[in-house]
Amino acid sequence: MTAEEFNKCVDLYADNLYRFILKNVKDEEKARDIVQDTYEKLWIKVSEVESTNAKSYMFTTAYRTMIDRIRRDKKQGDMSEANMHSLSHSRQYSDLKEILNEALGKLPEIQRSVIMLRDYEGYNYAEIGEVTGLNESQVKVYIFRARTFLKNYIGAMENVI
Repeated sequence: MTAEEFNKCVDLYADNLYRFILKNVKDEEKARDIVQDTYEKLWIKVSEVESTNAKSYMFTTAYRTMIDRIRRDKKQGDMSEANMHSLSHSRQYSDLKEILNEALGKLPEIQRSVIMLRDYEGYNYAEIGEVTGLNESQVKVYIFRARTFLKNYIGAMENVI
């Protein structure tokens, strides 16, 4: 890959990559850091990566970097998260987008990632398998489970009203 092809990859995929990571980590700073780390890793391996495989390489690298960051953060803990749960209350208005984001937040990491790649980014099962390191049948199972959970969560009237 040449420097020109690298710059083209940045222009083409930066927004999609950032959006995918942001939906999973829900922290703009962390998402920007992960995307930046991804492009740094791509630049280091620029001579080894074909320009035709750059998108897959970037999403795979970003996904793995995100998982590493999430695992590291879990070990460290987050006190602000504990305080927010104790102060939360039941909302009395309906905003489907907020409910969907809340439901996505309740999914396990792997299910949230595959559903985001499939439904938000438009990847097919094989591409999702490449990004996540799963085989196609595992991807299908995780997507099915995530969609079932989302349907049940959003379908409950007490969550929507």
